[in-house]
Amino acid sequence: MKTGVVGLGKMGFNMAQHLLECGHELVVFDLSEEPVAALAGNGAVAAKSLEELAGKLESPRLIWLMVPAGAPVDNTIDHLAPLLDRGDILVDGGNSHYKDSEQRAARLKEQGISFLDAGTSGGLEGARHGACIMVGGEKAAYDVIKPLLNDLCVENGYGYMGKSGSGHFAKMVHNGIEYGMMQAIGEGFNLLDASGYDFDLEEVSRVWANGSVIRGWLMDLMVQALQKDPKLGYLKGAIADSGEGRWTVEAALEHEVSIPVIAASLFNRYRSRSDENLSDRVVAALRHEFGGHAFLEKP
Repeated sequence: MKTGVVGLGKMGFNMAQHLLECGHELVVFDLSEEPVAALAGNGAVAAKSLEELAGKLESPRLIWLMVPAGAPVDNTIDHLAPLLDRGDILVDGGNSHYKDSEQRAARLKEQGISFLDAGTSGGLEGARHGACIMVGGEKAAYDVIKPLLNDLCVENGYGYMGKSGSGHFAKMVHNGIEYGMMQAIGEGFNLLDASGYDFDLEEVSRVWANGSVIRGWLMDLMVQALQKDPKLGYLKGAIADSGEGRWTVEAALEHEVSIPVIAASLFNRYRSRSDENLSDRVVAALRHEFGGHAFLEKP
C-alpha cells in the first residue's frame, strides 16, 4: 500500500529513503521543501500540504508521522484528522510521551481512525539501513503495517507491545537504559584516563568492542568517536537530554519502581552542564555518533 510520510528531518528522511529503496510507494511532506524535493528525485511523490498528501493516498490510508514530540504532533494530527476516513491508520514514530499517545488514540478512535504509537530506535544508521521499532495500539492495525515494518527494520527488530501507549512506553524505558549504559561507559573511560597508566583509549575501546562482555554498538561508536580525537577535545561535555530519561524517572516514581542507575545518569546530565570531564565528553560523543545530536564545540 502507498504510505504517507510527514516529517523529513534526520530520522524521517532516512526512513523514507530506506523504504523507497525497498520498493515502497511514498507520498512525502515536510515544512521544508528541500528534503521533499530530494526524495521526489528518488521516486517519492511530493506533496505541498497535508491536504495534498491525504488526497494522493487511497483509503484506507496509512500515514507515518516523524515530527517532534508535543505540540507539533498534536497540531499535525488536528490538521490531518478532518482529512481522513474511517479505517485509516496514523502512526506516530517519534519520541512522544506515552500518556499523550493514549489520549491521541482515544480521540482518533471516536472518528474510526486507528492510531499506533511506534517507538523507533537505532539512530540515523538504523533509520537508513534497518531500525528497531516497538508498536502499541490496535492489533488489527499493527497487522496491517507489518509488511512495512518488515522492510523498515532489521530481522527480529520490531514487535507488538500491546495497547495504546505501550510502544512509546517501551521506547521510553529503552532510552532510560541507554542513559545508564552510556554513563557507565563514560565513567569507565574517565577512570582509565585518570589512572596514571598511559592508556591508548582508542585501542582499549577497539579491544572491548571485540569479544568482551560489554561489546556492542555503543562500544563500536566509542571506537569511532575516539578515532576522531583520542581525548574528544573537539566538544564540550555538557550533555543535553531530549526528555525520555526524565519521563522514565517520573514513571518509576509513579509506579514505585527503583531505578537508581537510570536516575543517577539523568542527574549527571544536569551536573555536566556546569562542570565537565572526560566521562561527559564520552556521553556527548556517543549521542552525536548514533543520533547526530548536536554538541557544544570547544572554542
